[in-house]
Amino acid sequence: MYTGMLHMHRLVVILFLLIYLVKATLLVLNRKDSLQKFSATLKVPEMIISIAFLVTGIILAFNSGNLGPWFWVKMVAVATSIPLAIIAFKRMNKPMALMAVMFIVYAYGISETKSPSFKADDLSASYSAADPAQMGQSIYEGECLACHGAEGKGGASGAKDLTSSALTPDERLDIILNGKNAMMAYRDRLSPEQIDAVAGYVETLAAP
Repeated sequence: MYTGMLHMHRLVVILFLLIYLVKATLLVLNRKDSLQKFSATLKVPEMIISIAFLVTGIILAFNSGNLGPWFWVKMVAVATSIPLAIIAFKRMNKPMALMAVMFIVYAYGISETKSPSFKADDLSASYSAADPAQMGQSIYEGECLACHGAEGKGGASGAKDLTSSALTPDERLDIILNGKNAMMAYRDRLSPEQIDAVAGYVETLAAP
């Protein structure tokens, strides 16, 4: 359910952003008549998209096990963009309309990268141990436990049950490297040795 909700949220966010972009473009080009027609035509769909945007976002937030500081920065950006847009298009204010678009684009970027700077945080210095197994467990507890749970049977944020996983070692490694659905990618966050270590620890959770 979480994964389906996540895809729906991304879809309505993209539609919401496209509407913002079209309206802002028409305003900047002084196509006020076209803007009014566009707004009137999409009044009901825009309301539905806006409500779906907020509802799916709230549902995802309450069912997520890994909300970092980036989430709150994103929420501030979204909360700032909405009143800005309302005032901008009501007053036909170009600078405010562009600022509203920038805030919503920024929020989208944060959501996709899980970082206010759109740059993956380097976590490699946070985890070090002579024993790979110990390091793998340490990384799991710091990065994976919130969603997957201590024994791998979590389920927050749509996390899969690792104890019944049928993934091959290569498939498991690929997901850790590149992420999937709500799970972030760790390719640029951890060293190759650390990724191998956490992959090895996850494999022990699925062991019979």
